[in-house]
Amino acid sequence: MSAAVAVEAKNVSKIFGTAGAEVRALDNVSVTIRQNEFFTLLGPSGCGKTTLLRLIAGFEMPSEGSILLEGDEVAHLPPYKRHVNTVFQSYALFPHMTVAQNIAFGLEMLGKPKAEVQQTVAAMLKLVRMEELKDRRTSQISGGQQQRVALARALAPRPKVLLLDEPLSALDLKLRKEMQIELKRMQMETGITFIFVTHDQEEALTMSDRIAVMSKGKILQIGSPTEIYEHPTVRFVADFIGETNFIEAEVTQRIGGDGQIKLPSGVTISHPVAENVGVGAVVTLAIRPERIDLVRPGAEAHLNGKISNVVYFGTDTTFHVEIDGANKHVTARVQNRRGHQEVLKAGDAVGLRVAPDAMQILKD
Repeated sequence: MSAAVAVEAKNVSKIFGTAGAEVRALDNVSVTIRQNEFFTLLGPSGCGKTTLLRLIAGFEMPSEGSILLEGDEVAHLPPYKRHVNTVFQSYALFPHMTVAQNIAFGLEMLGKPKAEVQQTVAAMLKLVRMEELKDRRTSQISGGQQQRVALARALAPRPKVLLLDEPLSALDLKLRKEMQIELKRMQMETGITFIFVTHDQEEALTMSDRIAVMSKGKILQIGSPTEIYEHPTVRFVADFIGETNFIEAEVTQRIGGDGQIKLPSGVTISHPVAENVGVGAVVTLAIRPERIDLVRPGAEAHLNGKISNVVYFGTDTTFHVEIDGANKHVTARVQNRRGHQEVLKAGDAVGLRVAPDAMQILKD
């Protein structure tokens, strides 16, 4: 049984500007976001992720297409008539009010009974772990604490969907990592659908149930963090999420759904290929650095080369290898285990071995 749908965008486009100077911020985007899901829109600046968030919030109207909230069309409704709340990069708290008063403000504007407001504020303070600071003004607390207050205020009315527009971007690295864990905890405890916008790959991988990777107004791939990282379908996704090596190879034979793929070393591997990829086609393989094993040059290696640089990172060591016959460098990452002493050095010949399932054939 499939999960119920919280938000659905159907063939949505958004065009800014006038005729002759149009900018298509979103180009025929369709996506279905499930209830109680932590869903992330991930991509570089200008890819359309914030525009899509603003369309769901009601701050922008689509040029084409539909926005549905639990099956109901809401594209024509103003923000205050949608059961969604938004947390922005700037938290927009009232500095002259206390933490508790900021959380209560939205509930009071909705005309909630005083007893209900007090009960909800207490629950939200506990959720964001701010009970001891409830009487302190928001101008007197840290940036991370202000972020928690903004979240509590947005969650207090129990929206069906919470929209988060890069709310962690102003925090320092350590606090940002802590808040990634806290945000996921809050989402799981409240059961509210979170739609999170970020350009940070680590944030997306850490918190999300599913990720939509966007570029130039389009969604290129949707999947779980594991699917997006381990099985990218296009070069942009493979390149944008983590570090990736790209190797060109030739399809020399097809047997059913599998192709014989000839690597630059001359070694041939068997790998599933799309129906439209014929014999003689040049394909691009994506290989993550940590999926490469360094071995002796020769028959057991898929690729051979010479180490050009070695970089020690503490937890692991990165080897830059110049591949024989390919005029290309490949990066391999080896974890530094206790008692392991690295003997490979720049100038050494080395073989690279890769499990077939660690090579992904990209569509472009």
